[in-house]
Amino acid sequence: MLLLSREDIKKVITMKDIIEADKKAFQMVVEGTCELPLRTNIQAPKSNGVFLFMPAYVESMDTASLKIVNVFPGNIAQGLPSTPAQVLLIDGANGLVTSVLDGTYVTQLRTGAASGAAFDILAKKDCKIGGLIGTGGQAATQLEAMLAARELAEVRVFDLDWERTRAFAERMQEELKDYGAKIIAVKTSDEAVVDSDLLITVTPSTKPVFDGTKVKKGATVSCVGAYQHHMQEMDPAILPRASKIYFDSKEAVLSESGDILIPLEQGIITEDDFTGDLGDVINGKVVGRENDDEIIVFETVGVAVQDLMAAKVIYDKAVAAGVGTQWS
Repeated sequence: MLLLSREDIKKVITMKDIIEADKKAFQMVVEGTCELPLRTNIQAPKSNGVFLFMPAYVESMDTASLKIVNVFPGNIAQGLPSTPAQVLLIDGANGLVTSVLDGTYVTQLRTGAASGAAFDILAKKDCKIGGLIGTGGQAATQLEAMLAARELAEVRVFDLDWERTRAFAERMQEELKDYGAKIIAVKTSDEAVVDSDLLITVTPSTKPVFDGTKVKKGATVSCVGAYQHHMQEMDPAILPRASKIYFDSKEAVLSESGDILIPLEQGIITEDDFTGDLGDVINGKVVGRENDDEIIVFETVGVAVQDLMAAKVIYDKAVAAGVGTQWS
């Protein structure tokens, strides 16, 4: 069994590798070529947390996986990851666990890569300004995925905690300097939204974190954080303005995400307004962006086959490079 830490993974993988792995995962979702039970969700109200168990199996690859991910937003204040996790990669031919990976980092990578894949496929080609709302555990890879998908000049970052926002922007400016973009901390949500060609929201908020009327024509918006029914980052005002609405998995979104479920219940949108899953766009079965003026919305809650595909490419590269710790 190969143990792979965050540092091990960083040695062998790039964000573009994970974006491509996510694209394949989204194709599998729409093609039905993976076993993908909806994740088991156990609430931990005493600690304002939730335990999530996410299995997946791809028969054609003889590979299965199980991610154990526990979401505890209060951890941030204690200097702990808000989404501690492990991913078990399993040999589909004999059931043996072949690798245990730092699931917190795998989650960050594949979740960021979902936005990256959406931007790569749906965003207009000429994008210069990005906006990021949220600076928690998922934010760094969301920012990197945005930069990997389009050559941006500037990204404006907003969070309710100004000091954390400023520190995050400074750290990201150094860590992601090779992308050549200027990372700027801003003090209002509007500053992050206005003029942004790409916008990501990645917070655990239960109320909208931006003004949907301020989103510019031609923008592509990826909403990431609303993984439960009561969560709602997205301002529903953007939905009637959106030319197209896409999902990583419509089934998963409609079972979990308040960003979409709440506007449906309020009659702001209907299912007729949905364009389709990203995998169908990749496969050419659903139309993508048709002009540079369209506002496009992408909602992602994450599916377990993303973890499987990310873990598999990381594992294969680690084995080839001789990276990681063997445990027998």
